[in-house]
Formats: sequence, structure tokens, C-alpha cells
Amino acid sequence: MYTRKSRLTSRQQSKLIEHFVAGSTARATAEIVGVQANMAIRFFMRLRQLIASKLPSYRLQGEIEADESYFGGVRKGKRGRGAGGKVAVFGLLKRGGKVYTAIIPNAKTETLLPIIQEKVEPDSIVYTDTFGAYNALDVSDFHHRRINHSKLFADKQNHINGIENFWNQAKRHMRRFNGIKPDHFYWFLKECEWRFNGGNHADLLKQLKIWYKQAKH
Repeated sequence: MYTRKSRLTSRQQSKLIEHFVAGSTARATAEIVGVQANMAIRFFMRLRQLIASKLPSYRLQGEIEADESYFGGVRKGKRGRGAGGKVAVFGLLKRGGKVYTAIIPNAKTETLLPIIQEKVEPDSIVYTDTFGAYNALDVSDFHHRRINHSKLFADKQNHINGIENFWNQAKRHMRRFNGIKPDHFYWFLKECEWRFNGGNHADLLKQLKIWYKQAKH
């Protein structure tokens, strides 16, 4: 990924990484650091690809929230499930822990259930909404809890607020870029996953600088 000698100085590279972690856009960062916008854009994309390559593989256990979401520009017409021109994404979140995301072709049982079986330990409690694609969880190795959003629950355990909070954070971050090309969306999604799982900005910066240094050698 970094075989070609960079025209950026070490100081410029360090500053670009710092602004990336802070959530700045590449164009704004280019003006501040004093480099060409296209150079900053390419550098930021390489950082996203580096992050995606370094994300560890892990399984989730305990109380797990599962949900799908749809990313894309504001369009007229149908919203949510089945909306045209959107990227469908499935997410799993361990309460108080990490999130895992995957781009999906559709939100059917045959798509979602294998992901849950691969990423979630048996005997875990899986919370979902009432979408029919999750019915198969009722006769699976998991304990299935459905959340009906149309009703108010006194039980504070019955919710999928954690994964919904992640979706909101991810969409808020991506909106800064005024449209993301479909073939680049995966890298942006994994960046959001990394940000959510990685802790505070100082921890993220330290980790990314280590990964970047390793990738250069």
C-alpha cells in the first residue's frame, strides 16, 4: 500500500493523520496543512483502507443488539427498508462493547441469520425489532428478544438503543463528505466501526500512527 515514496513530508503526514482522527474532511485539512486537496483525499482513503485491513476478527457474546440501516443521500419516495438508491448495512453490537458491521445485498433471513451465527456466540441474548427476517432466531441457538417500537416499555432491557446510536453517529460522520461513492462506502463504514470501538481521540491517534508506521516498513 505504501511502496511508492510519498511526496508528503513526515510532518505533513503526521498532521494529516491528526486531522483525519479529529474528523476533518480531506479538503479542509489540505488547506490547513498546505497540501493539494487531491493528495489529502488520496491519503485519507489510504488511511481508511489501512484501518479496514487492521480491524480484528472477533465474536460477540452476552447481550447483543441486531439491526439493519440504510445509507445514502436524501431522496424522495420510500424510506427505510426497500428504499431505492441506498446502501443496506447490518450491524451487531454487544451492549457496553464493540460493534460489527457488514454491507448486505438485502435484509432477508437467509442474509442476516448466517452473519449472526458467524459473529455471535450461541446462548447469547439477541435483541431485534419486530422485522420478520428475524423470526428464525426464535428457533435458533440464541435467546431472541423482540422490541416493538410502537409500544412503550417499562423494562429498560428491551431496546436496541445502542446499535441505533451507532447508526446515528456513522451517518452524522458521513454527511460531512457530501456524498460517498458506492465503491468507497465500505472503507468509510469500517472507519466508523473503528472510531466507535477504539475509544477516545488520543487512543485512536496513537493506534493509527502505529499502524501507519508499520505499513511503511
